[in-house]
Amino acid sequence: MTSHANAATARPEAGKLLHISKQDIRWGDMDALGHVNNTIYFRFMEQCRIEWLDEVCGTMAVAGQGPVIVNAHCNFRRQMKYPASITVEMGVGQMGRTSVETTYIIRDASKPEIIYADGAAKIVWVDFEKEKSTALPDSLRQLLTGL
Repeated sequence: MTSHANAATARPEAGKLLHISKQDIRWGDMDALGHVNNTIYFRFMEQCRIEWLDEVCGTMAVAGQGPVIVNAHCNFRRQMKYPASITVEMGVGQMGRTSVETTYIIRDASKPEIIYADGAAKIVWVDFEKEKSTALPDSLRQLLTGL
């Protein structure tokens, strides 16, 4: 991780905003070096994504179908340390027939100009029985294209 002096000016785009999640950094999120472990950044993004999916889809598996993450990445911009609160902004990127790109910005909740990380994850809608991708549900597609 690097600490950018100009982190406030390096404002990644979150795409069209879908959801904002406020989360607290827990003591157990830190590693032996005294900062939040890099894997936890992915957990913060995951929590935001799950909150949004629960909000718009209810139970995530509908008729044997649901979301699967096929790739994810994170740009670590600043170290996070306990105690602190963060906000995770989730946006929507490119949408395909069976997939949608989601984007994330993790900010300090009390100083939103501080960006800890940004990243993305591609969601593919899957038929669990067939173990194959399937078209995004119409209701989800309408919601995403109506932004």
